[in-house]
Amino acid sequence: MYRGGNIMIKKGYITLVFSILLLFLGTLLINIKNNTLTNEAFIPAGILSVIFIVVQIISVRLRKNADNYLLSLVMFMSSISAIMILRLKPDLYMHQIVWICIGLIVFLIIVTVSDRLLELLDYPYVLGFGALIIICSVLIFGTDIGGNRNWIILGPIQVQPSEFAKLLIIAFLSSFLSENKNVLVLPSRGWKFIHLPPFRFLAPLLLIWSASILMFVSLRDLGSALLFFGIVVIMTYVATGKKLYVAIALFFFSLSSYISYLLFAHVQTRVAIWLHPWDDPMGSAYQIVQSLFAFGYGGVFGTGYTSGFPRLIPEVHTDFIFAAIGEEFGLIGVTFLLLAYLLLFMRGIKAALLLTNEKYKLMAFGLAITLLLQTFIILAGVTKLLPLTGITLPFISYGGSSMVSSFISLGLLYALSSKER
Repeated sequence: MYRGGNIMIKKGYITLVFSILLLFLGTLLINIKNNTLTNEAFIPAGILSVIFIVVQIISVRLRKNADNYLLSLVMFMSSISAIMILRLKPDLYMHQIVWICIGLIVFLIIVTVSDRLLELLDYPYVLGFGALIIICSVLIFGTDIGGNRNWIILGPIQVQPSEFAKLLIIAFLSSFLSENKNVLVLPSRGWKFIHLPPFRFLAPLLLIWSASILMFVSLRDLGSALLFFGIVVIMTYVATGKKLYVAIALFFFSLSSYISYLLFAHVQTRVAIWLHPWDDPMGSAYQIVQSLFAFGYGGVFGTGYTSGFPRLIPEVHTDFIFAAIGEEFGLIGVTFLLLAYLLLFMRGIKAALLLTNEKYKLMAFGLAITLLLQTFIILAGVTKLLPLTGITLPFISYGGSSMVSSFISLGLLYALSSKER
């Protein structure tokens, strides 16, 4: 292995040690505060630490040239997730530990079979059709939870299909755009200053744009709609370099959003809460108002872990976990977390730039930009930069669907980072 790879692995293990220490320190502080300090209290943290170490060792052996920073950064985020869920929702702590462990196991499976999975990029329309089936299944069988009808209940399990649909959309776009790049870059038809390729090449992109609007209107799922739309627009621009596609997409999305605002009451409510939260601070805008108070109360240094009042925010362990981190760890803690996400994104982009296969390059870029875009959307929602969206903070928010799909993305990106290095 080249020297850079050895350095990368060593630094990855340093980050792993830090993640384990953070996990045990958080567990210690919580149990001291609750006067429940026993040896048994550290068992979940010990189990997760062992899983961390085993996965780190196996992944390095499976992909010796892979970017080990990717996994080590996610383990750091997973440690934050575990101690924050223990702080906010102790009854869900073991559930979150289980989901993180399942996610890590899924990560190893994806890394192992990644070559087979990447062969599916040769069948773009199968991938696109699969994504549409998942989206349509929510339209038919979806259940309203927390104001969004984007869940399917399977016995005791609640599944958020959009978390997995985004992976198929990324794979479809990677294959479709790389195969039709020349047609999309050199359109053959035009009207005045607008020059577009034949409709059959634009139809798949238009279909996904339409699905985003449909999710926004019918499922009240603004977060997934923005995420899907952003993925399509950004990946199309990266593949073609045509600003015209971005302009057309933004125009139609803005027009559709405005029409939706005029026609649907729930859209008007979301916008009103976003623009004027203080008109109803104890009612419909209670969550966002409490979130803003949490950030203000945390200040620069935070109140200290276990010393804030984040439980005043409803659903703080899912949509608003970033507000809880901001209150107890302050601006400094939030900055470190954002730097971790930014570094994860940059490592993903670096992996993409090192690839020569166009499909793999677009796939790696799509996975990296989706992670950053999803993080931005949820952070913008809890800070009132955008209307509340209802999506999760990757690797940190509570939830099985989000955790598993995030680790699938990580597994694919990790495997791609080992190719052609």
